[in-house]
Amino acid sequence: MRKLILAVTLGGLILMGAQNASAEEKSSLSTVDVQEVSGLLDEIQAQAMEDALDRSSSEGAQALVFQMNTRGSTLSRDRVAALLERITAAKVPVAIWVGPSGSRLYGLGAQLLAAADVTAMAPGTRIGNMGTPLDAKGVTFDFGKSTEILQGNTLGFADARKTGALKFSGSDQGVPVMKNMIFALDGLSINGKVLDTVTEKVAADGQIEREATTVRFFKLGLTPRLFHTVSSPPLTYLFLTIGLALLIFELFTAGIGVAGFVGAICSVFACFGLGVLPVNGFALAAILFAMLAFSVDVQVGVPRLWTGVGLVTFAGGSLFLFRDIDSLSLRPSWITLLVGIGGLALTFIVGMPSMTRTRFATPTIGREWMIGAQGVALEELAPGGIVRVHEGSWRARTNRATPIPAGSAVNVVAIDGITLEVEPIEGAARDYRERH
Repeated sequence: MRKLILAVTLGGLILMGAQNASAEEKSSLSTVDVQEVSGLLDEIQAQAMEDALDRSSSEGAQALVFQMNTRGSTLSRDRVAALLERITAAKVPVAIWVGPSGSRLYGLGAQLLAAADVTAMAPGTRIGNMGTPLDAKGVTFDFGKSTEILQGNTLGFADARKTGALKFSGSDQGVPVMKNMIFALDGLSINGKVLDTVTEKVAADGQIEREATTVRFFKLGLTPRLFHTVSSPPLTYLFLTIGLALLIFELFTAGIGVAGFVGAICSVFACFGLGVLPVNGFALAAILFAMLAFSVDVQVGVPRLWTGVGLVTFAGGSLFLFRDIDSLSLRPSWITLLVGIGGLALTFIVGMPSMTRTRFATPTIGREWMIGAQGVALEELAPGGIVRVHEGSWRARTNRATPIPAGSAVNVVAIDGITLEVEPIEGAARDYRERH
């Protein structure tokens, strides 16, 4: 019995020792860093990539993998060329993985493939439309038979693998997930350094199990991610629309500052996006002019010609606000345009005029001063219409049976809600009840 207990104890100790040895072996391997690059390649993403290069080099990572999914770049050609040179001169091996499935790497960002030491794609991804090769020191644009094709067209994984566009193609199915990418790096010799990213151990059933080294994943921080997100075309357009509308609302209504505060924040976000994205100046000017046109009718409380002019110019400015880059259309989707244009139309045709008229119809501001005031009928009152009183246009109705012609002088005798009750000053017809 003692021998049996001793044997079991020794067996347990040996097994624990093997497990600890395996854990120590795995932990002895240097880490692999992964930096996510998603959305349009802008200055925020470029800075994050450069920070990742510095971090991986200073902290002794084996390699740095850029996980990319971007359909275009808003950076200048010189800025992308500088990024290419930074990747080429990196002290740590750099890999680019286009993934997961469905991802794209288009535009100037696709030229980063030329500077990376290892490139791979997940199935269902595409690369290309990179344009004319940039003048970057130490970078050779060699994508095999597809070098010229990728400048103006795109390739999926199968074609990219077949034409030699990738520096690592993996299996016939590509590199489907990040774990496969880490396995693919194992044993590669880059600049005289052999990568060791996988450990092997023998399982209880005698099978050899492979485990990847520790992987550190990095994304944009909260603040950079916020500004990267708001600089997308749909959000920039909506922030611009909402911000300007709220500022006009605050200007012409008796508010407490909430609308103005929110409008100012939206306008700041919109200005940041407009500073990053390629914008047509004439389209932005059309949108600003449209807001001025809306303001003309808002101050009189009645939607008129200027409201129509504003809607037409705003719709035109919305369609052409952003310029296309690298064969990529930045125009917001039709749903986004419908929300922006339709929402603004409802605001300035229904909401704003009613709010402006109500401003002078509330007891807190006072309305008695209008009783006894004189004005002029802007259109025939039969019995309702529009009158001008003290440089403002108001809905009104006559308390007489006979219509009041347009251009006739009127006198305000009462106020019913936000509607003025008026009567002609001279030549008024007698009330039909008086005739009886």
